[in-house]
Amino acid sequence: MTDLKEARPVTNPYTTLSTAELIKHLSEDVSRLVRDEIRLASLELGRKGKRAGLGAGLFGGAGVMALYGGGALVATAILALALVLPGWLAALIVGVALLIVAAMMALIGKQQMSRATPPLPEEAIRSLKADVDVLKESAHR
Repeated sequence: MTDLKEARPVTNPYTTLSTAELIKHLSEDVSRLVRDEIRLASLELGRKGKRAGLGAGLFGGAGVMALYGGGALVATAILALALVLPGWLAALIVGVALLIVAAMMALIGKQQMSRATPPLPEEAIRSLKADVDVLKESAHR
């Protein structure tokens, strides 16, 4: 355990550097900052892309379910014409249930699509604007 009397004061490592060295460090820091912001934007777009994919898949599933519902309703009409009441009622119940499932899937898919758009990296843009503001503020000092 070190004694507090032996602890060195914290100094700024940049105070002893020349102007050329400071510019070099600034260039490296800005370069690192830009790379990090691009990485952040890429991650954000990836998340939005996954949401858009999920929404599109649910829309496709809703279409398939609606197709099955339509098929069941066609079967209902055929069975109704044959005057077989239990079969007709069963087909009607299945057709309505499939259409309800399709409507729910379509609503969830629409919600996922709206959450994924616009496909802009909004968090990265906000972060980059904040970084630019900090750089502007430090440049004015």
